[in-house]
Amino acid sequence: MTWPALDLADAYAVQQDNITRRLATGATVIGHKVGLISAPMQQFLGVHEPDFGHLLDDMVHRDGGTVSAARYCAPRVEPEICFRLARPLCGPGVTTADVLAATEAVAPALEIVHSRVRDLQITLVDTFADNAGSAGLLCGSWTPVEHATDLAAGTVDLLIDGNKVATGGGKEVLGHPATAVARSANALAAYGAALDAEHVILPGAMTTAPLIGAGRNAEARFGALGSVSVSFV
Repeated sequence: MTWPALDLADAYAVQQDNITRRLATGATVIGHKVGLISAPMQQFLGVHEPDFGHLLDDMVHRDGGTVSAARYCAPRVEPEICFRLARPLCGPGVTTADVLAATEAVAPALEIVHSRVRDLQITLVDTFADNAGSAGLLCGSWTPVEHATDLAAGTVDLLIDGNKVATGGGKEVLGHPATAVARSANALAAYGAALDAEHVILPGAMTTAPLIGAGRNAEARFGALGSVSVSFV
């Protein structure tokens, strides 16, 4: 339940405080995520704006590996195209072309998201405070961006236990995943933050986010870009 007087600035401050605590225990920021950016996810949760969160090194899992479901609260998986930056992006004024020019490589990815709000009765303020739900990520093989196929035209099939449960495309993410990265850079500028060189950026889910749990596995197939998978125990 949202604290009645909490606004987005307060919620982002809560997120920052929680990240600071994680850093104090030895974690390192390795990037950022954009959430609730695609129409399927906004419709799923009943919101109309994206949120933003931090990615930490202790959230990373190995492609094809196993993850304990017990460390998450009702985990879900989201297929995304991950960007790795060669140069920083500092808003405002960052464009899609700026993002592509600053990107070193892209990779197929699965983000593990969860929510500590009961029954997903959340608002945008809740998701900002809860690090945009980001809890884990795993990436497949990296492809230099100049060799990647058209990211907007690319599609993904999401499989749970070998059964296709969702299909989406890069166009679901603001028309182009790099546009979502640009929006993130511009939005973070309002908080005095930027997207740093060598950081990875998750631009948003290309499909809805199905529940996952112990004894199940998820795989995202991105065609020419490759695939990525994880098993939960």
